[in-house]
Amino acid sequence: MPWRTRLLLASVCGVAVASVYAGQPVLGPMGQDLGVPVGTVGRLVATGQLGYLVGLVLLVPLGDVFDRRRLIAAHLALVAAGTAITAAAPSAWAAYSGLAAAGVFAVVVQTAVAYTASVSPPAERGRNLGIVTSGVVIGILGARVVAGFLADLWGWRSIYLALALLAAVLALLTLALLPADVRPDAARYGQVLRSFGGLFGQPVFLSRGLIAFFLFASFGTLWSGMALPLAGAPWHLGEAQIGLFGVAGLTGALGAARSGRWGDAGHAHRVTGIALALLIASWAAIGQLPWSLPLLVLGVILLDFAVQVVHVSNQHTLAAAYPDRTSTTIGAYMVFYSLGSALGAAATTALYGATGWTGPTALGAALALCALATWAASTTLKPRHTPPHPQPSRPESKEGSLRPERAFSRDVRAGEARGETERACRRNPSRRRSTHGGRRA
Repeated sequence: MPWRTRLLLASVCGVAVASVYAGQPVLGPMGQDLGVPVGTVGRLVATGQLGYLVGLVLLVPLGDVFDRRRLIAAHLALVAAGTAITAAAPSAWAAYSGLAAAGVFAVVVQTAVAYTASVSPPAERGRNLGIVTSGVVIGILGARVVAGFLADLWGWRSIYLALALLAAVLALLTLALLPADVRPDAARYGQVLRSFGGLFGQPVFLSRGLIAFFLFASFGTLWSGMALPLAGAPWHLGEAQIGLFGVAGLTGALGAARSGRWGDAGHAHRVTGIALALLIASWAAIGQLPWSLPLLVLGVILLDFAVQVVHVSNQHTLAAAYPDRTSTTIGAYMVFYSLGSALGAAATTALYGATGWTGPTALGAALALCALATWAASTTLKPRHTPPHPQPSRPESKEGSLRPERAFSRDVRAGEARGETERACRRNPSRRRSTHGGRRA
């Protein structure tokens, strides 16, 4: 896949997911401007997230029915429409409508990921997925940084106006630059929806989905609760300063952009376990937030690195296990992501009010431990339940266990050489004696 294509798809993911999360750092001024009470201002972001969940179930499976390139362009255009409505909203109900529409069609992220998996050669699939999905993390974390600066300069509406313009431009570029993704044997929509539900009974899918649930619950615990202690004593940081911690998260996520190569080499399962162990360790540093900001930064980098590695490995594994229904599989997998993120966001604020930062720290570490336990259990199930699928020919070891054709060719050449030696000895008896003498020596 050309680098321009990867960059375009990563940009699609970043802009789309930013339309859901961009309101988090500006909820205060949004609520005041639209007349939303302080106690319910969180519903502005929740509306987009609920719309996203609906889109995962109803829209993402369309990628297994229609040309994904056209779907990406159409969904981006509708994201642009939703964010434009939000930017121009004269009242709360108009903003809710725009945010819901943007959230529903922001699932273009999963269609872009499925498109990447389907058009990538097997030996490059993990690498391409790693680059494209890095756009998701950039969108989530980068939106916090950029939104704060735009809001300071031109107000909160400028954020959604900028997103509308970017989504519209990307829709046009998608139609112009991406190759078509036509599948003559595509399934019907009803069949795809039925298979969507059936995936939740598949051991490989369920294990990766549960890992994602605990993974993003731990991720949401940090990013939905970290602003509370940073704004209070002893740090008293402002919104723009808190937003800069997103840069540390981006550093960790971008550091994991090459993690897909490990999946291409056949190490996705092992790498997942190592990354989950790093996730647990990151909470030891994050727990030092009341006393040390440098340790917090280190913990944020480790956490985002681990989350991105596991997320890419999960999608690589599922795309290889279910190649004939990639969109449906990725969409169903992201249901676990949405539910986990919601759990982490809801639980961390409640715990912080009751226990301070100790409660969210313990919760984040416990969720990471649950993800590691799920991975360990799936290790024993993997050989028995992984469905068969074609694998590319590549060496795994010096013995060449995946290269029987080389072993066969080597034996043939050795046999031919022995035959030549025997024929030469019959023609020249002295050579036979010298050969046997050499062997005795």
